[in-house]
Amino acid sequence: MKEQEAFLERYETNTHRIGRICTIVTLVLLVGAPFLIGRVLGARPDMTAVLRGYLAVGLVWTVSSVAEFLIYTPMLGAGGGYLAFITGNLINMKIPCAMNARDIAGTKAGTTENDIVSTLSIATSSLVTIGVLAAGVLLMVPLQPVLTSPTLAPAFDNVVPALFGAFGYQYYRKNPKLAAFPLLLMSILFICVPSLTSQTSVLILPAGAITIGLAYRMYVKAQRRKGGL
Repeated sequence: MKEQEAFLERYETNTHRIGRICTIVTLVLLVGAPFLIGRVLGARPDMTAVLRGYLAVGLVWTVSSVAEFLIYTPMLGAGGGYLAFITGNLINMKIPCAMNARDIAGTKAGTTENDIVSTLSIATSSLVTIGVLAAGVLLMVPLQPVLTSPTLAPAFDNVVPALFGAFGYQYYRKNPKLAAFPLLLMSILFICVPSLTSQTSVLILPAGAITIGLAYRMYVKAQRRKGGL
């Protein structure tokens, strides 16, 4: 038992060490790329224009990034969190993949087992994504007539809604009473204000808060019926 605890402690320590190093390297490469390209081509970025662009969209995405970190990290664990935020595309691919793997493996969020399963699933998703992108680049020209076909256009427009509809249903059916009100409220909000569909990451916070509040209220009522409160 002590050997297992020592191994898990080393695993956590090494995960954070490698994750932080890779995160710093990724940030340096992402931020440094425009400056390197500008230096090679003799066309440095206009920092005033960069600042104006950041103020236009950066403030919103800053809030969104903090919200995603607070929401997704407990779900993914350390290793999965580092991999997911470095490789990106969390909402469309990494989160559904990790949640599906967790359900198959039967692990619980916050456990070491879930951390390992999440890391393996996100790593696999990243490798598959790289393979698909590589194949897509190679086959882009030959498949262009098929991909741009008007017949397939509706399918491509609804890939993400179909993915999250199927993904969300397995959770909705577990507790339909809890899921009904937040789902109805958010649906009405998006129908009345369609522009909010681009702010789903930010709206996760109020939707999550509403769901947590309802869950707590249902729990209190259940405990009172049992005489526990």
